[in-house]
Amino acid sequence: MEDLVWTVEGLRPKVEAFLNPVLDAAGLDLDYEVYAVERVDEAIGPEIGVDFTGEDAELLSRRRSELLLALEQLTLEALRVPRQDRYRLMFDVNDHRMLRIDELCLSAKAAAGQVKQTGRRFEFRPMTSRERRIIHLALRDETEVRTVSEGTPPQRYTVVEPLKP
Repeated sequence: MEDLVWTVEGLRPKVEAFLNPVLDAAGLDLDYEVYAVERVDEAIGPEIGVDFTGEDAELLSRRRSELLLALEQLTLEALRVPRQDRYRLMFDVNDHRMLRIDELCLSAKAAAGQVKQTGRRFEFRPMTSRERRIIHLALRDETEVRTVSEGTPPQRYTVVEPLKP
C-alpha cells in the first residue's frame, strides 16, 4: 500500500472505504466525520480524528469503549498504519477520548508536583500504550522528574519519579 498522507483529504477516502462496509455489515446506525485535530501541544494527541454520531453511538462508549477501540484497531490494520504512527489517528464519540487526553495531561502535571514535593515516586494505574505515551509527553520538559513504564501488558503502568533521590 502506498504511504499514507496525514491530512483529512488524504485519509478520509481510505477510512471511508474500510469503515462504510464494516458499519453496514454490522447493522450499526452510525455516522462519522473525519477531521483535523487542533491541539495546543502538537506532540500530544492525534492529528486526525474520526468522530462518531448516530443512534448507535452510545454502543461505542460502553465497556470502556471496547467497540470504538476495536473499530479503530481494525481500521489501523486495514490502512496498514505502522505501529509508530498509530497515535496519529484516533476514533472518538462525544469527545470522550479527547477529554481523556486532557485529563491525563492534568494528572501527569499533578503527579509531577506531588513527586517534587514529597520526593516519592507516583504510580499510575495500568493503562494503554497510547495513554502512557501521553503521560510521558506531558512531562517531557520536566527537569526534576522522569517517567518510566513498568510492568507487563495488560498491567503496564507509568511511574513518575524524582531525578534525584
